[in-house]
Amino acid sequence: MTDPTLDLGPQTRIVARLAEAVTDERLADGTPCPQYAVRNMLGHLLGLTVAFRDAGRKKLGVTTDTSPEAALPDIGPGWREELPKVLDELAEVWRDPAAWTGMTRAGGVDLPGAVAGAVVTDELVIHGWDLARATGRPYTPDPAALEAAHAFLLAAVEEPGRGGGIFGPVVPVPPGAPLLDRTIGLSGRAPDWTRPV
Repeated sequence: MTDPTLDLGPQTRIVARLAEAVTDERLADGTPCPQYAVRNMLGHLLGLTVAFRDAGRKKLGVTTDTSPEAALPDIGPGWREELPKVLDELAEVWRDPAAWTGMTRAGGVDLPGAVAGAVVTDELVIHGWDLARATGRPYTPDPAALEAAHAFLLAAVEEPGRGGGIFGPVVPVPPGAPLLDRTIGLSGRAPDWTRPV
């Protein structure tokens, strides 16, 4: 499971910079998630960041009880100020070892704190890639977060009875491929996905 000493701050800053670079003209563009435009991906990132911030605090309620499939996520008018703020809060909360212990809840699912920490790390890495690819930006995730996301997805794929990745069927990549490509493949995405022009 993800190391409780993992600092999410480097990865949250990468995601914040990617979001900051999104122009209004790009908000309707497609992403590697077929059902999400860029604005929906940003809305999803905002929602999961709030949910896992509160999950780390063990402050359970509407933000931690709502399934991510409940509605198509979207952004409001203040998202450019709100997203970097809650990303900073998320990183700060998960610097406390207490966030990684005991039980909590996210997406309406009860889970151990260490599992919640692994899930949010994976979400930040994978959706950072989604956002970068959708907007044509370079992407180099935090190495520690990438390693943790890869380990999490690999364990999920190997779990008996699962039969595929968390986000969809695993996309095979060559064994010698970069770790990011192997991680993206495990998430059910094609590492060579590019946005339509």
